[in-house]
Amino acid sequence: FALYAVNRAITGRYRPLLAELDLTYPQYLVMLVMWEADRKGDTPRVSSIGERLRLDSGTLTPLLRRLEQRGLVTRQRSSEDERVVTVALTELGLAMRERASDVPVRLLCELGVGPDQAVQLREDLRELLRRLEEAR
Repeated sequence: FALYAVNRAITGRYRPLLAELDLTYPQYLVMLVMWEADRKGDTPRVSSIGERLRLDSGTLTPLLRRLEQRGLVTRQRSSEDERVVTVALTELGLAMRERASDVPVRLLCELGVGPDQAVQLREDLRELLRRLEEAR
């Protein structure tokens, strides 16, 4: 219950911060993956975004469609294998990265969580996730 409650509470705290960007929390997560891929010079496949966010295509496809309709990303089917769809940021999507860069810091400040505590919490959660996925 505690994990569920924390998840809902954090999502709720993100809501007003993301309203400034006109993004939902799931859309923001997709954009974070896209910005990270762009920094690495990658153009990710829909499947790799889904793996990273642990979302199935039935959930991810509508998110990507809405982001594409807003002009933040483009989707392109591979000419070699039409099952493969890549996603790229548009200029508008790239520009949003700058506007969104302070969202995590603002959230942590609101919560009174310091950088060291945030890093430790992230590592603990990643370890818990690793154990859960290993136990499958």
